[in-house]
Amino acid sequence: MNKIIEIVVSPKGDTTVTTKGFAGSECQQASRSLESALGNRTSEQITAEFHQGHQTRQSNEQRT
Repeated sequence: MNKIIEIVVSPKGDTTVTTKGFAGSECQQASRSLESALGNRTSEQITAEFHQGHQTRQSNEQRT
């Protein structure tokens, strides 16, 4: 899956940053500079992709 960062600006000037295709905290790292440039964060929603990335990493660590 392609990695996508989507930015939506409402008519009032509110922005929403959505990441797709990232696993674990990789999405937060990828969007950090954009969020910083856009201003203060008012909320954050963690998706299932975030948690899947953590599970994958734990499995990999246990195998080594």
